[in-house]
Amino acid sequence: MPLEVLGHELQFSQDPNSKHLGTTVWDASLVFVKFLERNCRKGKFSPAKLKGKRVLELGAGCGVSGFGMALLGCDVIVTDQKEVLPLLRRNVERNISRVMQKNPDSFGSIKVSELQWGDKDHIRAVGPPFDYIIGTDVVYVEHLLEPLLQTIVALSGPRTTILVGYEIRSTIVHEQMLEMWKKNFDVKTVPKSKMDETFQHPSIQLFIMGSKCGAEGIEKSGETAADGVETSGEDKNNEGSVAEEEEEGSDFGEEKVEKIPRNAKLSEWETRRYGSVAARILRDVKIT
Repeated sequence: MPLEVLGHELQFSQDPNSKHLGTTVWDASLVFVKFLERNCRKGKFSPAKLKGKRVLELGAGCGVSGFGMALLGCDVIVTDQKEVLPLLRRNVERNISRVMQKNPDSFGSIKVSELQWGDKDHIRAVGPPFDYIIGTDVVYVEHLLEPLLQTIVALSGPRTTILVGYEIRSTIVHEQMLEMWKKNFDVKTVPKSKMDETFQHPSIQLFIMGSKCGAEGIEKSGETAADGVETSGEDKNNEGSVAEEEEEGSDFGEEKVEKIPRNAKLSEWETRRYGSVAARILRDVKIT
């Protein structure tokens, strides 16, 4: 899969025949990396502020999100389960080679490591705490919420910023996740206006979290968070920007589908989104 990120033409291999979810590039990772691209000119996500920051990506899969942070000067460790690591390493090596040929000065570093959520040895081996912990499409089933939270807490320090993006596939899982996170972190939602104009969707949310005892850059609702990225407080309308999206007619449990005009030429992003809807319909329909 070709992808242009911060002026670099990258390529990410996928394995559609694999039984593991981590071998697919999921849409939330594209929304995340394009969010970085849009907000990197100034503020906390500028190369000047990110250079040398330690970043760990959970559930990295094909490595899109972690590579975006490395392009902004971060020293990144991308992690996943053992079965995913060969493909992840291949993507990292291929794209490091492409970046180094064009503009090596702005690139930080990126390494691959195994990390099973909740495994104390794996957590200790990567050397916490980190400046940033990131993850995209790591929230999708209920039984993984607790191991994910425990791992994030173990990897965090008082000044760690946590960036999570995911597509809401289950309202129940989403609500449980928010309740768990609010007990441990100050949770803010990135509004649609701060995302890339093309790479966004009502069912894909980005969250910025920090320690309740004063993580740097996480401010109260209505002010700016993360040095220039405005966020919405989760206390407003129960779920901040999430509630605003719901008022616009989005049902996270059942994705709203607009009628495609005849002979319309779809962008690659639109094609991905319609494909996501089709896959969800096929999953839910039983043919007898």
